[in-house]
Amino acid sequence: MKRLMLLLVAGWLAGHTVSAQDWAKARLDKSPRHGEWVKVKQGQREVESFITYPEVKEKATAVVVIHEIFGLTDWARGVTDELAEAGYIAIAPDLLSGLGPKGGGTSELGSGVGKAISSLPPEQITADLNAVVDYVAKLPSCNGKVVVMGFCWGGGQAFRFATNNKEIKSALVFYGTPPETESELARIACPVYGFYGGNDARVSSTVPDTVALMKKAGKIYEPVIYEGAGHGFMRAGEAPDAKEANKQAHDAAWVRVKEILGKL
Repeated sequence: MKRLMLLLVAGWLAGHTVSAQDWAKARLDKSPRHGEWVKVKQGQREVESFITYPEVKEKATAVVVIHEIFGLTDWARGVTDELAEAGYIAIAPDLLSGLGPKGGGTSELGSGVGKAISSLPPEQITADLNAVVDYVAKLPSCNGKVVVMGFCWGGGQAFRFATNNKEIKSALVFYGTPPETESELARIACPVYGFYGGNDARVSSTVPDTVALMKKAGKIYEPVIYEGAGHGFMRAGEAPDAKEANKQAHDAAWVRVKEILGKL
């Protein structure tokens, strides 16, 4: 499994140059909502996280945003702002916290992000996410309901995390691969909603078997495949040069996300 992850990360980094994504940072800088950095304690670790609050009167549901294989980028932070705009507290942990040369995370690692993220121990990822879920659930402005939402590498981690935490209300998996065994899926205690690109066979080809296994386990799994969209369409669909299929998939997926969250 670890060898497979290394190959996937290497392939992605070879084919996708991670730019500064100035458009993502510019949009975030213009946001009227309150976003800030917080340190979430997890044993001896501190997980640097970016949280954005909605402008609402009542207590809100929280969403934990799990970043792509590129780490906690400006785009990933921007997702928290979009969720806050829709009325939800959103927090994005940097799961590479402490791995930088000076003890920082994604921003310090540069081209070393791929190697660092492929080497993360699964137990540490779970513990970090558990700590972040516990932190955000106890905020005075949170209603106690927490959802996880992950993209690419983070989509796979959102699916895996659902097998390890029975407190989350749902898992939103964006083009992430599922856990590999029936016994893992049997531990899931919440609905899982999948979002996949039609031109992303590496990931979307896993959907039929996952549907069968989740049904056998008596679990809720509702995948949607957006025809013509590629891997990473949520990020690619926001770029100034977005392909129409990615943009349409992005917009439709956001409508679906809001519908799912609105039913909690």
